[in-house]
Amino acid sequence: MREVASLASLMAMGECSRGLNIKRKIHMSFNGIEVDVPSMLLKKRDRNHPELSIESVAGLSVENDYFVQMSLGLVHTQALIAVLIKIGNCIRVRNEDMGSEGPKAVTIHITGFKKFQGVAENPTETIVNNLKDFVERRGLPPGVTLGSCTILETAGDGALPLLYQTLESSISRKDGTSNEQVVWLHFGVNSGAPKFAIEQQAVNEATFRCPDELGWQPQQAPIVSEDGGTTRARETSCCIEGILKLLKKKGFDVTISDDAGRFVCNYVYYHSLRFAEQKGHKSLFVHVPLFSRIDEETQMRFAASLLEAIASTC
Repeated sequence: MREVASLASLMAMGECSRGLNIKRKIHMSFNGIEVDVPSMLLKKRDRNHPELSIESVAGLSVENDYFVQMSLGLVHTQALIAVLIKIGNCIRVRNEDMGSEGPKAVTIHITGFKKFQGVAENPTETIVNNLKDFVERRGLPPGVTLGSCTILETAGDGALPLLYQTLESSISRKDGTSNEQVVWLHFGVNSGAPKFAIEQQAVNEATFRCPDELGWQPQQAPIVSEDGGTTRARETSCCIEGILKLLKKKGFDVTISDDAGRFVCNYVYYHSLRFAEQKGHKSLFVHVPLFSRIDEETQMRFAASLLEAIASTC
């Protein structure tokens, strides 16, 4: 591996000037190696690749399609920092202010659904209603807050007024100068599933197999007409590979899915992803099985562990 970029080269490109106090950094942790890098040197890859890459400055070097190493000559300290980034997987990344202490604050708001046709007892209603008490007894890592817990109608358009009221409430509560990361976590039930599923994306199509709880049954209709046709997809910016790994380490039977269906879950997820992208938040949808497949206690532990996994990968 060879040196590929320096802060000096960025200065020459006009990205910063001599004497500038760089306050933003990315804290990276991989295989026990922890480093801090000016955030201007990092960016996310395109939406089909949730892993991180480095801005193409002064010639990016990728060895064996597996690791990237970058040596940064920091102008004021002359310190050298080696950065290892695994290609094809997520690593832990945390945004901080230089000189700040403790982890970045993460607030996670959750939603579930009421009962619907064929599911007289929706496990997500139980999970969302009980999770606050559950995590208060169990505890959450420092900096992690469980925010609002909302139960939505199992409906498409009929769920949107409460959904957007809840989404907008996080904007009004957030301090504009805060470094807080806001995450929207939506739970839905898949009555035929034997395991948990982390949904990678939602598509701009509503094709309801049956009427929702308010009697609406669209067919091959775009969810948001301004977004174009029904083939448009929006992907989560959450590090789902990292979340999956952490949950599997705790023994949960969980997978990643790229199909949230075309019913209410996909409908709500699409709106949430769109809102999150516009506001700089994150959104994630997770399907859970019925309690007859995985018992309530296990699902409560899964939900609490999911909060921790999301926060640790933000």
